[in-house]
Amino acid sequence: MKAMFIAFAAIVVIAIGANQVLMHLGFSSEDQLTSPSVRLGE
Repeated sequence: MKAMFIAFAAIVVIAIGANQVLMHLGFSSEDQLTSPSVRLGE
């Protein structure tokens, strides 16, 4: 049971870390799929 909780915690840490890295590098779906004519976020 302890190993499962450690694995769940690792999944959360990896997911949050990957999200932050991809957002910082400009690989988010928002950055990849919008064109200059799209008013995303307004």
